[in-house]
Amino acid sequence: MSSTSAVAPGTRLAERFRLEDRVSESDGATLWKAIDEILARPVAVHTFAPDFPRVHEVVTAARAASRLTDPRLTQVFDAAEDDKSAYVVSEWVTGESLTDLLAAGPLEPDRAAGLIAEAAEALAHAHEAHLYHLCLRPSHLVWTTGNTVKVLGVAVDAAMWGLTTDQPALDDAEGLGRLLYAGLTGHWPGDEEEGGLPAAPMNDGHFCTPRQVTAGVPGYLDTVTVRACLPESRRGQGALSSPSEVAEALADVARPMPIPISYPSTPAVASASHTEGLDIAHRQQSAPPPLPPVMQPRRPSGGGGSTLNRVLMTLVVLLVIAAVGVGAWTIGRSLGSPTTSQTTSASPTASASAPAETQAVKPVKAQGFDPLGDGDEKPDLAKLAIDGKPSTLWKTETYTSADLGRLKDGVGLLLDMGKSVQISDVVATLSDASGATVELKVGDSPELGSLKTVATKKNAAGKTTLAPEQAVTGQYVLIWFTRVPTDAGTFHGTIYEVVVHSPGSA
Repeated sequence: MSSTSAVAPGTRLAERFRLEDRVSESDGATLWKAIDEILARPVAVHTFAPDFPRVHEVVTAARAASRLTDPRLTQVFDAAEDDKSAYVVSEWVTGESLTDLLAAGPLEPDRAAGLIAEAAEALAHAHEAHLYHLCLRPSHLVWTTGNTVKVLGVAVDAAMWGLTTDQPALDDAEGLGRLLYAGLTGHWPGDEEEGGLPAAPMNDGHFCTPRQVTAGVPGYLDTVTVRACLPESRRGQGALSSPSEVAEALADVARPMPIPISYPSTPAVASASHTEGLDIAHRQQSAPPPLPPVMQPRRPSGGGGSTLNRVLMTLVVLLVIAAVGVGAWTIGRSLGSPTTSQTTSASPTASASAPAETQAVKPVKAQGFDPLGDGDEKPDLAKLAIDGKPSTLWKTETYTSADLGRLKDGVGLLLDMGKSVQISDVVATLSDASGATVELKVGDSPELGSLKTVATKKNAAGKTTLAPEQAVTGQYVLIWFTRVPTDAGTFHGTIYEVVVHSPGSA
């Protein structure tokens, strides 16, 4: 047939998504840039020819992927199939893929490691939901124009290509290792070139390690890469056999952070996987200017502004000297007026107006708490709510209604503080979806009946502070959902981070 697409520009799907530009076609699958007419935003839409053999598998994978909540995984908005048509609607991502970033050569080692660390954490969350990638390539890893990492194509691309495996965790760990290798060297450790990257050099029939290819690669990153994807070079070192193990090995690397940079006035460069992303066919011939290493802002180079800089520095020094003089004079007055000092400190008005200092107390451990059900609630994710990383999360099981499917009165996250501590407040970062009702319970026993409700928030969303009206102490702190918000037609509670505050020591 002349075209693999059964639809044309202007077609509206689900009375909402208007197809605009055909981005690519491959083996009966067509990627479109489309407009969500209800939310007035661009989306990526895949349509399929009537004879596409794996429509059901792709739609099933897309529906499963739509339940993933990690912001570093491209969001799937809709997926449907019937006798006449099938389609998948997902997030439209603008930015530069790893392929684009490598156009000017290897990345700085810390930058490469930071990007892959983010991708590894995101894929670890997908694996917890039994969803896998299986075909990681540099085009699947994007540094967005919003200065975030996005991993494209989880679950859906594998279904589209008909990829299966008996060892998905190992396959995705190796895929992450190859992405790290590419970032460190600008070469691809595979049987053939990938995305314009040259093949990695060989030594005695084996791929050279990153340090053998590029000077300046730190030894620990060379080791992580070898353990992930170069079995012939391990020499007794254990393999990294899952994304979570890769993430753990890279847990201490600096992460790429958003910094204010001026983007060129040219249109945003496109990045695409087979199911998500942008049009890479319209890329201009000149390579895009590489993003600066975003671990820390660059210091402006000297030049025409050097005289102004010296004047400003002189002013700063003078201001500092003046401030020091005023401070010394104030201290001298205080030392010379003990009566005034004592009177001030004894003033009840002054002591009442001074805010009470608090300090964060780190829990010893966290667990999903479901005493009214099967006992556990996503136990493997619980530690992610106290890891200090706002991009990771714990969430409840999925329910059919806001009242937990009428199966029980509540479910939550239980923190063990290690010893009885005084609690001034607990700050829980929830999802932005409104509708949650959460209670703060505190006690010295991890039994529901022994935990006393000391604060309640209805219609809670985002950063939520739960503060007892009076002092309370306990070893166990429970964030207890009695209602959970909706998310894509299902219901579950989400906690990105929990911080427990205790009154500061006197």
